[in-house]
Amino acid sequence: MNDKKPLMDYRRVQKLQTPLLLTGALLSGVGTSVSVPLVILGIAIMLFAIVIGVLYYRCPHCGRPLGRIGEGGAYCPHCGKALNAPVEEPVRSITVPAYAKLNLTLDILGKRDDGYHEMQMVMQTVSLHDDVTVTLTDGKGITCRVDGAALPCDERNLAVKAARAFCEAMDYGGGIDIALIKRIPSEAGMAGGSADAAAVLRALRELVSPTLTDERLEQISASVGSDVPFCIRGGTQLAEGRGEKLTVLKPAPRFFVAVCKPDFPISTPALFARVDGVTITDRPDTDAMLAAIERGDADTLCANVRNVFEQALEGEQRDCIEKIKHTLLLHGAKAAAMTGSGSVVFGLFSDETSCRAACDALQSGSIQTLCTEFV
Repeated sequence: MNDKKPLMDYRRVQKLQTPLLLTGALLSGVGTSVSVPLVILGIAIMLFAIVIGVLYYRCPHCGRPLGRIGEGGAYCPHCGKALNAPVEEPVRSITVPAYAKLNLTLDILGKRDDGYHEMQMVMQTVSLHDDVTVTLTDGKGITCRVDGAALPCDERNLAVKAARAFCEAMDYGGGIDIALIKRIPSEAGMAGGSADAAAVLRALRELVSPTLTDERLEQISASVGSDVPFCIRGGTQLAEGRGEKLTVLKPAPRFFVAVCKPDFPISTPALFARVDGVTITDRPDTDAMLAAIERGDADTLCANVRNVFEQALEGEQRDCIEKIKHTLLLHGAKAAAMTGSGSVVFGLFSDETSCRAACDALQSGSIQTLCTEFV
């Protein structure tokens, strides 16, 4: 707690302004018959009294003007707080959840001239999340710590990259410390890194610039990663382009989700390269999915869950993904698919008991499972 009093506040202004105005008026009046410099000094003192009133006669809590001295009450007319109440220290640290995502649909419409692929995806936030704590420090630069996963703590970590992008966009030069507690599987297609980056941006907005809009935050996030703009708002959204063109949808019908992570990663660049060379025979019907979400039609939603990346898988990876999907469906899943570029496979269940039973059936040394739900 900082016990140092400011050089000037509304109390000091109350005590000083009237005597200063009277002194200035007296000197100006006397100076008219004695000395011009005395008049100038009197006017300067009165101007000083007016300036300190404008600058410092303000609520110690919200900082807004209190009006004319002597006319106000004991409470701020703007925020309503008692003027003599202790001033709260500004918040310098905040912890926010970083929610994982699923791809209910994932379609690749073609390769663009800029080298990226034109995507069309319906994405959904789930309750599985990392915890991201952002603290403003007195130093300079960005520091990062990770608990729960072996991840880099430099610019290769999207959380650090997001903090850097925020500082550059908002011209913020203070120190930032980021602490991540990881629960979202890595290399899973669940946007764990993007979710952390979005959480850092939301936290920095709260700490540094609370009036910043979601739209502006999404603009900043687009330079960090393709999934980061979606993770800013979450929920149910249609993502197009590289994933940065977003349309917020009605909340999807609620499902419990069995998340199954095989013990192998899938290279996203390699998968994109392979998908360019295969003929996609089973594409998602995105329009049907959007209509189902609009109507709240859970059955039609499940019937249209698709991910074209599955058709680019090869060998043991493809066999493993298909086996997990088959087991989920046998245990009552309404739909099953890989999310993103994998390797997580998810199943949608109408009840938690069936979801957990499927997770128990698939849990092994080579497959890690957990139960989550739409949020």
